[in-house]
Amino acid sequence: MSVRPAAWRDTHIRSLRHVDAAALATTLVLTQLARFGFEHADLPVAGLTVPYWLVGAALGVTWWAWLGLRGARDVRLIGYSVDENRQVVTATLVLFGAMAILSYVFNVPMARSYVVLALPLGILLLLAGRGLVRHGLTRRRLIGQAMARTLVVGRVPGVVEMLKTLQEHPAAGLDPVAVYAPSSGTALPRHLARVRMPQNMLPAGERPSVEGIVAACREHRIETLVMAASAPLSSEEVRHLSWHLADAHIRLVLDTGLTDVAGPRIHTQQLAGLPLIHVSTPRLSRSRRMLKRLVDVVGAAAALVLLSPVLLVLALIVKAHDGGPVLFAQERTGRDGTTFRMLKFRSMYPDAEERKAELLAANDAKGGVLFFMENDPRVTGPGRWMRQYSLDELPQFLNVLRGEMSLVGPRPPLPSEVAQYEDYVHRRLRVKPGITGLWQVSGRDDLEWEQAVRLDLYYVENWSPVQDFVILLRTVKTVVAKEGAH
Repeated sequence: MSVRPAAWRDTHIRSLRHVDAAALATTLVLTQLARFGFEHADLPVAGLTVPYWLVGAALGVTWWAWLGLRGARDVRLIGYSVDENRQVVTATLVLFGAMAILSYVFNVPMARSYVVLALPLGILLLLAGRGLVRHGLTRRRLIGQAMARTLVVGRVPGVVEMLKTLQEHPAAGLDPVAVYAPSSGTALPRHLARVRMPQNMLPAGERPSVEGIVAACREHRIETLVMAASAPLSSEEVRHLSWHLADAHIRLVLDTGLTDVAGPRIHTQQLAGLPLIHVSTPRLSRSRRMLKRLVDVVGAAAALVLLSPVLLVLALIVKAHDGGPVLFAQERTGRDGTTFRMLKFRSMYPDAEERKAELLAANDAKGGVLFFMENDPRVTGPGRWMRQYSLDELPQFLNVLRGEMSLVGPRPPLPSEVAQYEDYVHRRLRVKPGITGLWQVSGRDDLEWEQAVRLDLYYVENWSPVQDFVILLRTVKTVVAKEGAH
């Protein structure tokens, strides 16, 4: 049995080669012009003089080949931006580090400014080119093209959970065309009952067999096999299956069952010949807390200064509308269950809290813990458009300066909401709530309760400065587009 890789993979890899070559050629031409202009420049090497344009050409060829040797164009990286970018950056830094060592050992006086210009410019153009190619691939996958024919193996509940994930993320490039699972009368959870099942449902008796899985791969021209965490196969059977799949050039993907765990927390370890997965304990150390607090203070102070004219205009609009108070202070629950008064520009009429009880029956929130109405009659005219662009939340920068909130964090809950939490949901209170967070850039009021909790817990368990920076950038896009705002 042998499955030829899909033609789109060859095309994608070829595009990466061309884009890398163009990026490196542009980098070295611009570096040559910026450093030497149109003047002739030579590099003395072992008593000889080598023109810098020839040095640049040799560097470009070596750099391009090194990216391939380091696996920066491997099939496994297709479509995975973080891993692909990390591989490109790492390979480039290793190459330039080796160049620095060799030039020192052999006393080659290479112009430092040449390296200083070429290194960051090359990385920038390489990543930009990769991003363009990846964007084109993602667009094709969203319309069902450039997908890998995928077989999902495991017990029914685990298989259906995997199908749900793959169907919700077509950009991953895995098209589940067949399922191989033992017959089971297990009732599916409600959130899985609506999952679209493939046409090819292959019965596996009481348990799957290696021979049956291999035959299914041959019959349906499978390119990737995904084994759910529930797959009832022994370690020996998995090993034999991996050999068959390797001979057929079929990728094997194993689901560990770990959910909502970011990559940096996962490490592989070899113990007695067994590949084990180690998941590090989430911990926000004191130094990391200090870094986060420093960013909060600097960011909030800068925002208040820059936005002071906007704050003044909004305050005048709120006051002029109905003569009520400008700010609305509401009790919210912060880190470790402490309470504080969260500030907002008032977007509702002064009697909004008194009228809430009569509106509870019209709650549009999914899950029952939160409360919101898409067309809440308590919202004022100015309040409606302020909410669409999140302008009513600008006073919360004062809460950040006071140490009650952070720029990025879980949604600040009401005490009445916290009283309804299940035990595990209290983990979202281990960090300060944020003005923005994963909940805001992923749908805001359009999210179901379970989805909002999952996003908050993911943030708490996997916090990093880079993640905060990405969320802040995505927040700008979300607010401008008015995504999920009511």
